[in-house]
Amino acid sequence: QVRLVESGGGLVQAGDSLRLACAASGRTFSMAWFRQAPGKEREFVASITWSEGRTDYADSVKGRFTISGDKARNTVYLQMNSLKPEDTAVYFCTARPWAGTSYAYWGQGTQVTVSS
Repeated sequence: QVRLVESGGGLVQAGDSLRLACAASGRTFSMAWFRQAPGKEREFVASITWSEGRTDYADSVKGRFTISGDKARNTVYLQMNSLKPEDTAVYFCTARPWAGTSYAYWGQGTQVTVSS
């Protein structure tokens, strides 16, 4: 079992930046960020695959958010720039233990609120 701990959420104004961090207690194949706004389904934000160094983004955050990580420390970051009120959500860190598996591990979530 891998434990994920997120940090870095908060209340900011539109146009500001925030950096989220997620530390995993063990090795993972890939890590990602999802978010869930009130009354909406959880949605994919960004992911990183350690072996390939590949990153993927939701269209809604391309060009504004950057996912990066430290494989040796099992830590992933989400740099969020030019934040918009519609980015307001609880952001969850998740991880795949091995290639071909689903996102099996989830963090507790961190609140990001963007005021207009």
